[in-house]
Amino acid sequence: MERIIFVETGTGMDTHGQDITKASIRAVQNAIHYNSMPGIKHYLPDQSLDNMVVNVKLAVPADSHLVDMEKVIAEIPYGSVTIEIIDGGMAISSGIVLEEQADKNDLMYIVIAAVEVGY
Repeated sequence: MERIIFVETGTGMDTHGQDITKASIRAVQNAIHYNSMPGIKHYLPDQSLDNMVVNVKLAVPADSHLVDMEKVIAEIPYGSVTIEIIDGGMAISSGIVLEEQADKNDLMYIVIAAVEVGY
């Protein structure tokens, strides 16, 4: 990325089911769904959303191979998207195991996302 225009941040969790992809998607949604970028095209080369570059950084509390990158990338509506996964986030007891929610244990996963937008 040549130039970062702004960074959006968010958190997401999966309370039951221990699905780190679901928590990652929710973190990205939290980062981008409360923002509007009406003037972004004016900063992009050729004023095209296709020239937007989006770097998603996810701090996850579980093995990075558990994140389905394609599902997370699908949450970004424009541009060229990359994902970087780093150690972080949180795995903490939800206080209960609910088999009907596909719980494997009592952990809930919390993921932190930083979404860098630029070109």
